[in-house]
Amino acid sequence: MADSLILSSQASKKEKYEQLLPQISALIEGEVSTVANMANIAAALRQAFGFFWVGFYLVEGNELVLGPFQGEIACTRIGFGKGVCGISWEKNETIIVPDVDEFPGHIACSSASKSEIVIPITVDGKPVAVLDVDSDKLADFTLDDKLGLERLAQMISPIFK
Repeated sequence: MADSLILSSQASKKEKYEQLLPQISALIEGEVSTVANMANIAAALRQAFGFFWVGFYLVEGNELVLGPFQGEIACTRIGFGKGVCGISWEKNETIIVPDVDEFPGHIACSSASKSEIVIPITVDGKPVAVLDVDSDKLADFTLDDKLGLERLAQMISPIFK
């Protein structure tokens, strides 16, 4: 794959996801390293959308443990049901937070983060990781992000088997 992603600069978010997902699929095709795949996926998302922070947390026992990410230093461990990531894991559902300061129990890894979306990644219906995306803008995540990132999570779940 090329050194950079090929996306239309004038594309809507929905169009960017439609362009990006096949490129991510090609990027991870044939690569057996889960870590390498997560690292490239995080980089691709950050490059394509300019998100403030993009990364993975992996389920280990009763905690989520930091995996590959792009952005500022992050929280290393998050408890089950704690913060946005832990609640997304507990409920096994996507959570969009327009203003993290208004979210009860939000874990502030960076004060620059203003809004967040967390998508569980499941294998056989059971969460094995979450994809966490933060923005430094309020209310930055839309239905297009939810649908696009949920499609991505479903597409990449085989790398976690």
